[in-house]
Amino acid sequence: MVTRIGTKQRKTRHKFMLHYRQRGKTPLSQYFQEFKEGDKVNLKINSSVQTGQFFPRFHGLTGTVTGKRGFCYEVMIHDQNKEKKLFVHPIHLTKTA
Repeated sequence: MVTRIGTKQRKTRHKFMLHYRQRGKTPLSQYFQEFKEGDKVNLKINSSVQTGQFFPRFHGLTGTVTGKRGFCYEVMIHDQNKEKKLFVHPIHLTKTA
């Protein structure tokens, strides 16, 4: 395989861009969101917070919360035909309806 040059945020200028109405100070309610096991969540990276980010390939996917590790949540997603477990900070998660 080819050696990766740069970080995982490389080439994500437009992908991580927030809507103009969502820019500015992030509300604390997003930091302290609570999710239960079995909740369906959308994965959307908030680029102003680097902690608990997942790999950009999974941006926009929907997963299921399976547990909690410290401040982050375990989220199971389907990548092609494989199940993958991500550890995501709640600021990068939104609950689906």
